[in-house]
Amino acid sequence: MNSTPKDGIVLIVDDDDDILTAARLLLKKHVTTVHTENDPERIPSLLEKNRYDVIFLDMNFTRDMSSGQEGFDWLERILKFDPDAVVVLITAYGDVEMAVRAIRVGATDFVLKPWQNEKLLATLIAGLKLRRSRQEVLSLRSRQQILSADLDQPFHDIIGNSNAITQVFTMIEKVAHTEANVLILGENGTGKELVARAIHRQSARAGEVFMSVDMGAITETLFESELFGYVKGAFTDAKSDRVGRFEAASRGTFFLDEIGNLTLPLQAKLLSVLESRQVTRLGSTVPRPIDIRLICATNLPLQQMIDDKQFRQDLFYRINTVEIALPPLRERVEDISLLVDHFIRQYAQKYKHPAKRISPAAIEKLRLYRWPGNVRELKHAIERAIILSESTTLGPNDFPLPADKPQAQNASRDSLRLEDVERAVIKKALLDHDGNVSRAARALGLTRTSLYRRIKKHGL
Repeated sequence: MNSTPKDGIVLIVDDDDDILTAARLLLKKHVTTVHTENDPERIPSLLEKNRYDVIFLDMNFTRDMSSGQEGFDWLERILKFDPDAVVVLITAYGDVEMAVRAIRVGATDFVLKPWQNEKLLATLIAGLKLRRSRQEVLSLRSRQQILSADLDQPFHDIIGNSNAITQVFTMIEKVAHTEANVLILGENGTGKELVARAIHRQSARAGEVFMSVDMGAITETLFESELFGYVKGAFTDAKSDRVGRFEAASRGTFFLDEIGNLTLPLQAKLLSVLESRQVTRLGSTVPRPIDIRLICATNLPLQQMIDDKQFRQDLFYRINTVEIALPPLRERVEDISLLVDHFIRQYAQKYKHPAKRISPAAIEKLRLYRWPGNVRELKHAIERAIILSESTTLGPNDFPLPADKPQAQNASRDSLRLEDVERAVIKKALLDHDGNVSRAARALGLTRTSLYRRIKKHGL
């Protein structure tokens, strides 16, 4: 037999001392510790003192020499004490019926005596592996419970106590326990996905999947294959069936971000799915039912887009049972101090820097800035300051905000690089229109989609 790692602690319980001696001599070469016991009444005290990886338990003691009932009784008590115990029953009177019954009530395996040494060692090794697996699962489950308890705080990562954000919390609490479709409106960087996740965590679907799809990142050609799935042979590269995201999210929450970026043809396809609650994979004619809770988000003025014939009114009503409008950061400046403290702790820990303070002058500077990028922009500003500052206190100079660089507004005169000019002009348009992409696009003579691509390109 191949050698195995010498670890683990084993208990053997049998009223025959010769059996105990033979088993101990065989198994002690393969585990760290072997305990033997000829009196089953001492099992409870042994279990209180030790955590055994494998327990070999005789089924027949002096009280009952053949039925195995005493072994079953002790098996039940062991499993009650340690539900993850690995118990292997041994007997000289075994048969298939007794083996099946033993495994049905919780035994891991069943061996007959006199045993073959190879068989007993193989049973030991399998039992040790099973015990480790169970312990790993238990550890992962415990960690998941701890993480879930942390993540499932009512509004995890949505920081603030201003009236504006408190109203958002109230809306989340009201809508979360319903199945209503929710539309989240807000500028870029206001935390729309955080709100969607908070709704999911407080809903009846919290134990199921939260599927997030950025509509601005899915091209028109990939829309159906990504969302609806496909069957083998549907197109050249379809080598096997693939489940679409709608099916993968079934029984959970489906979050469609940037839904305002969908073209009218794709809006029609999405509406059809939402109305029928069915998807048909590409290359198939068989509709498949889906069960999702829908949450959508956009930074675009959908009502105005409806007037301009750019967004379907019937789709708008379908996704907009309840609307939650997120305030921009400039409308809740009283939350900036809380946000700053949160991000300082977060990034000091991430980059293993000592804890830093922030000066009142720096806080005031941050409160006076308009934050066109909202919380996301503030977060990046804090991260940069944590990385670059060598002081234990962050001051105003650690935050070189655009207002400190008036020359950027004149980039068209001072720079010959087209990219610099474009970036400066787009930034100014966004500032002038308080971060509203639609109004900035109109002022620049661009479509929303074109401006959206340039914003991503320049990291604005």
